[in-house]
Amino acid sequence: MSEPPLTTVLEAILFGAGRSMSLQELSEMLKQPKGVIMVGLASLRKEISERENCALQLSDVSGRWIFEVKPELSAHLPGSFRAEIPQRLLPAAALVAYHQPMAQSQLVDMLGQRAYDHVRDLADMGLIDRRRDGLTRRLTTTRRFAEYFGCPEVEFRKVRTWFRSEADKLGLTSAEMAASLAPDEQMAISEFSEEDAPEVEAGVEE
Repeated sequence: MSEPPLTTVLEAILFGAGRSMSLQELSEMLKQPKGVIMVGLASLRKEISERENCALQLSDVSGRWIFEVKPELSAHLPGSFRAEIPQRLLPAAALVAYHQPMAQSQLVDMLGQRAYDHVRDLADMGLIDRRRDGLTRRLTTTRRFAEYFGCPEVEFRKVRTWFRSEADKLGLTSAEMAASLAPDEQMAISEFSEEDAPEVEAGVEE
């Protein structure tokens, strides 16, 4: 039996993983240079886009690749088909949406050391972007986040405005909203004002 083309192997891996994967992960898994994997991903994305009546698209979300249902089909799916965000991640997701663009260290100040794991998990799900910005990481929401929470906007500043409006309707501060979403309602979450955020932080974060 002949070896399948790289595009077929990449499709099987990404579809089977059910999560976003980085170029580095795919390169190490397939023992191929990143350049070869990148060309394969570009070819696969083109193939997927050209399939007639295909429900999926291959997306690059903050440097991580993932299969997603096309946005125009989301409204036709029953709610039970939507992958659920683990409840433990909801406070971090809410805080990033409320304060974005948010320095990762500010999230750590509010949630403690567990914030690092929560940021990684949310990024793996394609819900937040954690780009390097000087010596820190700059956290913002993605299009996938907006779709998940039913936000009519996609651009992160507009998502922030919408999210704050929703919190205001409930009479909640960002910390109160995050605490209300936590598995343990007694979770202590520090308040943080957008005006307190520094442009660049000291120290390189993981």
